[in-house]
Amino acid sequence: MTDPVRVRFAPSPTGFLHVGGVRTALFNWLYARHYGGQFILRIEDTDASRSTEESIEEILASMKWLGLNWDEGPHRQTKRQALYREKVDQLLSEEKAYPCFCTPEELDKKREEAQAKGLKPKYDGTCRNRSGATPEGAASVVRFKAPQEGTVTVRDLLRGNVVFQNEELDDFIILRTDGTPTYNFVVVVDDGDMGITHVIRGDDHLSNSPKQALLYDGLDIPRPEFAHISMILGSDKTRLSKRHGATSALAYRDMGYLPDALVNYLARLGWSHGDQEIFTRKEMIEYFSLESVTTSAAVFNPEKLQWLNQQYIQNTPPVDLARHLAPILVKEGILPEGHGLSLEEIAKPIPSLNQRAETLVEMAQKSAFYFKTELEFDEKARSKFLTAEIKPHLEKIASGLSEINVLEHDSVETLFKQVAEEAGLKLGKVAQPVRVALTGSTTSPGIYDVVLLLGKDTTLKRLSEMIGFIKSRG
Repeated sequence: MTDPVRVRFAPSPTGFLHVGGVRTALFNWLYARHYGGQFILRIEDTDASRSTEESIEEILASMKWLGLNWDEGPHRQTKRQALYREKVDQLLSEEKAYPCFCTPEELDKKREEAQAKGLKPKYDGTCRNRSGATPEGAASVVRFKAPQEGTVTVRDLLRGNVVFQNEELDDFIILRTDGTPTYNFVVVVDDGDMGITHVIRGDDHLSNSPKQALLYDGLDIPRPEFAHISMILGSDKTRLSKRHGATSALAYRDMGYLPDALVNYLARLGWSHGDQEIFTRKEMIEYFSLESVTTSAAVFNPEKLQWLNQQYIQNTPPVDLARHLAPILVKEGILPEGHGLSLEEIAKPIPSLNQRAETLVEMAQKSAFYFKTELEFDEKARSKFLTAEIKPHLEKIASGLSEINVLEHDSVETLFKQVAEEAGLKLGKVAQPVRVALTGSTTSPGIYDVVLLLGKDTTLKRLSEMIGFIKSRG
């Protein structure tokens, strides 16, 4: 590969960045990084009626969260109108395009007549060879002169040569009556101006390829290499949509998924490297190639993503995990905004939680006992386990802990077993009430881990409060 690779991700800011768009961005990013090329972010916001600043911010936030850093941009098409007008004028001056004055009513009538004859309802070229004076005050669009016979061949790196019949095309519009350019036109102008060498995009864009190929040629822009990747389907083999669950990248962030897990999962939808399932970013960049991308549709499997997320939670260093856990703790109301805790402090309970939690939300909820000063109790658990009968045993545990100078796992375990043995109870009959007293719940890390995490002072304070609670109930 001689020329430096330059690829682009070009989302339309008409909503959130969905996982299909993320995978397209990811494949472009991996291709650029593999070849030491450039990854350009372009915001295709020419549809003023649907594009929003909120969507742009959401797209940028998604890309940053996923770690898909771009080398140029974000370029916005709304800032590039002068260039588009210049290219329209170029095509007009070279007679590769022409103004069309047909009214919407006339076009509707032409389509109806074509359909009545069983013909494709395409523009019939009325204004293609118009002569005479321009209709006074008439609004016009600008149409590109498409060849009326022969074929246009688009070379696709995944599919080989894809051939389109020119007779299926019409003289398509490149500039609307309000002076705004159309999608297919601006894409080609931008790709040429930005020196894009490879266009990697969803196969729903394959139908745009013949028009764009003709425009590249008409504007004397070298065609980029194309690779149209398969769509992502839901479990029912229909196009992935909201009915299949969350489809927004940031929705997965808020559900407690790690960006590396989502990136790893999406990379494997349509690409493979042997039987390997889990990849570091470095490995993905090293191994990625279009030769290993399949054209068959990929099926989104939420259970597989959850499994992968759990693997990443288990194997990510606690301080790194704390960076992602911190905003979840705030969102879940477990920590206040501006809590001031360091990542090291937030990481402390993680080793006792990361082998079971499937999401960071689950981890946050299970760590609430550690971060909250005021416990929220499961009332059924408190009524069941914190009874008058258990009070003497709680008092013995509290007394024993107060006499241990430095809490260690072995000394705490010995104390619990001793209290249970003296009472003639199974260990769980002592441990579970203490768990409820210290965490507010019957589920938590191991009880000895809980005591060590909370520390001596907090443990004794909570035991004292529960002993007082039992007394107050008589």
